[in-house]
Amino acid sequence: MKLQDSVVLVTGANRGLGLAFAQAALAAGARKVYAAARDPASITLPGVVPIALDVTDASQIASAVRACGDLTLLINNAGISRGASLLSSPTAVGDARAEFETHFFAPWALSAAFAPVLAANGGGAIVNVLSALSWVSFPSVATYSASKSAAWSLTNGLRNELRAQGTQVVALHVGYMDTDMTRGLDAPKSSPADVARVALEGVEAGLFEVLADDVSRQIKQSLSSATPAYAA
Repeated sequence: MKLQDSVVLVTGANRGLGLAFAQAALAAGARKVYAAARDPASITLPGVVPIALDVTDASQIASAVRACGDLTLLINNAGISRGASLLSSPTAVGDARAEFETHFFAPWALSAAFAPVLAANGGGAIVNVLSALSWVSFPSVATYSASKSAAWSLTNGLRNELRAQGTQVVALHVGYMDTDMTRGLDAPKSSPADVARVALEGVEAGLFEVLADDVSRQIKQSLSSATPAYAA
């Protein structure tokens, strides 16, 4: 699909990659950008339409659907990280539930709710923000990785079921980005602006998957090797 004259909704658009997506959509010629956050007052980017949206709240999703009936591109970006391991974190189960609600159940609910809207507006597209951690796991982010792995499977399933109505479903994988979530982490980090730009270029190119940086490309390539990254 073309970004020129598109109508875009970005969840978690008040900072980090979400803010970069909103900026990139405007730069690409979107006719309207709905910028969603739990607190719409936290949306300060000129030129966007602030939307109140807690992605884990069914009633707020329904309100967003009513408010965004002209939507052609849904970007499921909202994310959290509780930094929990599977066995040594006393709150691991609760942390995992929160991450799954945000990364798996929320994109599922939003995609299902907006699917008829996208169909009515010509098909459009959905971008699910995933991670290189969809394929590998580390103790400090084990529950996060599990939720992103589930979201990858969800994305592939949505692609299968929305193909008939002409909706493009894109999986975006990226390693560490320079955002609040990775503050204090000593590792190479991608620019959110670069990731958002590459992702939207992928949408326009008709891709089903965007590997936004060297880390995601290297890990994906390793999956078919004798020593995949998840076993290293």
